[in-house]
Amino acid sequence: MTRNEGTFDRVARVILGVVLLALVFVGPHTPWGWVGLVPLVTGLVGMCPLYSLLGIRTCGVKR
Repeated sequence: MTRNEGTFDRVARVILGVVLLALVFVGPHTPWGWVGLVPLVTGLVGMCPLYSLLGIRTCGVKR
């Protein structure tokens, strides 16, 4: 797996993932909050499968 997410992209995904997961436990207790796992995991790993399919790279360093 090669990294295709830049630092800002990764931080934004982790924050979005945590906020969406908070909906499950704190907010309106909606099961849609579990969708937050996707941006959280892709932000922590640094690789987005959809970016790979579309040929998008927000990361400047090739690893």
